[in-house]
Amino acid sequence: MGRLFLFILGIGVAIGAFMPSSGPRSSGHPHRVSTPSEPPKETRLERSESGHFFTYAKVDGELVHFIVDTGADVVALTTDDAERLGIPVDPSKFYVIGEGASGPVRGLPVTIDSIEVDGKLVNDVDGVILADSSMSLLGQSYLSRMGEVQMRGEYMVLR
Repeated sequence: MGRLFLFILGIGVAIGAFMPSSGPRSSGHPHRVSTPSEPPKETRLERSESGHFFTYAKVDGELVHFIVDTGADVVALTTDDAERLGIPVDPSKFYVIGEGASGPVRGLPVTIDSIEVDGKLVNDVDGVILADSSMSLLGQSYLSRMGEVQMRGEYMVLR
């Protein structure tokens, strides 16, 4: 893992640690079913009062609350979320995977079988389990596999 990746991951962890855990606001569910000739279904996430975007995603079939972090290279799960998902968590195997604003960031790389946001399913997603993180991060290992991620004023749009 490169130093830049670890630095970006650390920044994402620092942001996630200070975010309120209020629920996401999501809208934009289509009124019709998409067909192959139509553009992909649009998902709009509304910016929270804190200025960030939150969403719920099905991770291996279970609902997880995420902050959408376009600056994080990979999806990062809290230890609580990982345990709830049945992903083995052994803190004795954690090691320093990055540097954050408050110092070294410890965690463990994992591969997540599936992540789905509003019908947008991605399989075999690179991720990490982070020690001492209070919020899971939906990073680029998921987002980069969308057709499009775009900011539109107070909304983030996924296609």
